[in-house]
Amino acid sequence: MSISAEKRVFKKLGYNKEESEKIVGSLNKLLANYHVHYQKLRNFHWNVTGSDFFDLHEKFEELYDESFANIDLIAERIRVFGMTPYSLMKDYLEHADIEEVGTDLSSKAMVEEVLKDFQILVDNMNECAVKVADLGDTATEDMLIAFIKSLELHHWMLSSFIKE
Repeated sequence: MSISAEKRVFKKLGYNKEESEKIVGSLNKLLANYHVHYQKLRNFHWNVTGSDFFDLHEKFEELYDESFANIDLIAERIRVFGMTPYSLMKDYLEHADIEEVGTDLSSKAMVEEVLKDFQILVDNMNECAVKVADLGDTATEDMLIAFIKSLELHHWMLSSFIKE
């Protein structure tokens, strides 16, 4: 191998291939978790019943709209690195820590599930933020910080909603 070939290094946005793969691997895990969470929110939006119906039906829609927008931002960020985001349900379910649930939960159980998902997502986002910060990826870190702030606010509000 020639010296010039040895010195050539894959670079995308100033990150080598290994760094880009670390960033994208972490983002794809977040994408998988977010997508399962998104589908769970749609399930709850469609299937919530009881005296909390109007409040929660609207809130679940607000949350899945926000989740959809964040999913798109994560996938686009992965594409910025020249890589492919997960896009198949089997990939989401295989790589996510968040799990599907049935359609017959009480409204309180639905909110408790969403709160558990928020914790998983925030933990996942914090892990990802540490990785990208260590690599100097401030753009991804900034995106994650905005997501975390929003989920923390939603967590507080939904926790207050079900507090007895």
